[in-house]
Amino acid sequence: MKALPDKDAQMKHVYRAMRPLAVSALALALTACAMPPHRLDPPRLSDNVPLAGLDVPARAGWPAAEWWKAYHDDQLDRLVAMAMDQAPDLAIAQSRVGSAEQSIRAAAAQAGLSINGNAQVARQRLSEHGLIPARFLGFTWYNQADLGVQLQYDFDWWGKTRAAVESAVDQAHAAQAQRSAAALALQYAVADTYFGWQADQARLALAQRQLAVQERLTRIAQLRVGQGVDLPDEASRAQAQLAAAREMKIAIDRSGQIRLAALASLVGVAPADLPKLQPKPLPNVSHGLPADAGLDLIARRPDIAASRWQVEAALRQTDVARAQFLPDLSLSALAGLSSIDLGKLFSASSRTFAVTPALHLPLFNSGLLQANYGLSRAQLDGAIAQYCSVVLQAARDVSTQALTAEMLADRREQQQTQIAADRQILRAAEARAHQGVRDARESLAAEAQLLQQQDAAAQLQAQAVSTDLALIKALGGGYRMPEAPASTTSTNSANASSGAHSR
Repeated sequence: MKALPDKDAQMKHVYRAMRPLAVSALALALTACAMPPHRLDPPRLSDNVPLAGLDVPARAGWPAAEWWKAYHDDQLDRLVAMAMDQAPDLAIAQSRVGSAEQSIRAAAAQAGLSINGNAQVARQRLSEHGLIPARFLGFTWYNQADLGVQLQYDFDWWGKTRAAVESAVDQAHAAQAQRSAAALALQYAVADTYFGWQADQARLALAQRQLAVQERLTRIAQLRVGQGVDLPDEASRAQAQLAAAREMKIAIDRSGQIRLAALASLVGVAPADLPKLQPKPLPNVSHGLPADAGLDLIARRPDIAASRWQVEAALRQTDVARAQFLPDLSLSALAGLSSIDLGKLFSASSRTFAVTPALHLPLFNSGLLQANYGLSRAQLDGAIAQYCSVVLQAARDVSTQALTAEMLADRREQQQTQIAADRQILRAAEARAHQGVRDARESLAAEAQLLQQQDAAAQLQAQAVSTDLALIKALGGGYRMPEAPASTTSTNSANASSGAHSR
C-alpha cells in the first residue's frame, strides 16, 4: 500500500519538472505568433508618362467621352451604338465587373455580426447494448427538438477583413477600368473599319475612272497597230496596263466587302443585317498632342488605371496575409429551446444558453503562413512591374501615333503639290489635243497619271484618319479615372519595384 504514495510523489515530481518546459514552449509559441512581417510601404508609382522631347504640335484638348461624334457621321454613330449594345466582347467585360462587385459583397459579409437560426426535430431509437441501455432509461424511442438562434462576432483587430474588403473594392475598380478599355478598343475597331470601307469606296471610284482611261488607250493602240502605224508591242503593253487596272479594281472592291463582314462581326450582327452604308468623303483630321499629355495620361488611359488598381488590390492582399500571423478573437452566443418531450419544448425549463469566447492562435503551421505572405509579396511585385510596363507601352503608343500623324501630314502636303502639277500637265495636253497638235493618247496618259496620284492621296488620307483614330485610342478615348488609389504615391517609375520593401 506504500507503493501508491511513492508513485504519486514521483508523478508530482515529474509534473513539477515539466512545468517550466511547458511554460517555455507556450511562451515561445506565443512569441512566434506575435512576430508578423512588417507592414509594407505603399509602392512608389510613376505619375507621368515619359513623353519629354517629343517635338509635335499642340492638339486642342483631349478626346471627348463620345469622341467618334466629332467626325459628324451619322452612319458611324449608328454603328458604334449597335456595337455597344450587342458586342459579345463588351458583355464579357461587363460580366467581370459584376463578378468583382459580388466579390465585394462576399468579403463584406464575412465582417461583423452574423446571426443564424436553427430548428430541428429528430426521432431516434436507443441501442439496447449502448453505454446506457434502454431498459435503464425506461424507453427505447425518444424525440429530440431544438429551436434556437446563434450569434457570432469576429473582432477584426488586425484589419484582415477590412483589407480583404478593400482589395475586393480595388479589384472591382480594376474590372470597371478594364471594361472601359474593352469599350474603347471596340469603338476604335468599328471606326477604323468603317473609315477603311469609306476609303475603299473612294479608291474604287478612282479605279473605275482609271479602268475607263486604260480601255480607251487600249482601243487606240489596237487601231494604230491594225493600221500599221505602231508595232504590235504597243497593243500588248496597253493590254497589260488594262489588266493591271482591272486587277486593282477587283482588289479594292473585295477589300470593301471584307471590311463590311468585319463591321458586321464587330457590331454583333450577320452581314445581311448590317445597315446599308452610303459612300462619304473621308473627314479632315489634325495632328498633335494635348499640352499636358505626359502628366495627364495616367488618369486618362483605362489600361493604366486598371493596372494601378491592381497594384492597390495586391497591396491590400499583403495586409491580409500579414494579419494571418496574428491571433483572432471571436465571440459566439446561443439562445434557444431544447427538449426530448415535444410537449415541453416551449416551457421555461427548456431554455438553453451559451456564450463562447474563442481565441485562435497560429502556432505551428510548417511555413504555410510565410509561404502565403511570400506569394502575396510576389503578386504585388508582379502588379508593380505590370504597371510600369503599361506606362511604357502608353508612352510608345502615343509617341508612335503622334509622329506618324506628323509624317503623314507632311507627305499629304507634298502629295497635293504633285496633284496640282499633274492637273496642269493634263490641262496642257487637253489643250494641245483640242488644237489638233497631238492625239488623245497624250491627254489620256496625263489623266492616268493624275488618277494614280489621286489614288495615292486617298490612301494617305485613309492612313491619316486611321492614325488619328489610333492616337485617340492611345490618349484614352475620353476615359477619366474616377478616383485615384489613395495609398499609392507618385514618383519616378524606376523606383517602383523598390517601394515594396518593408519598413
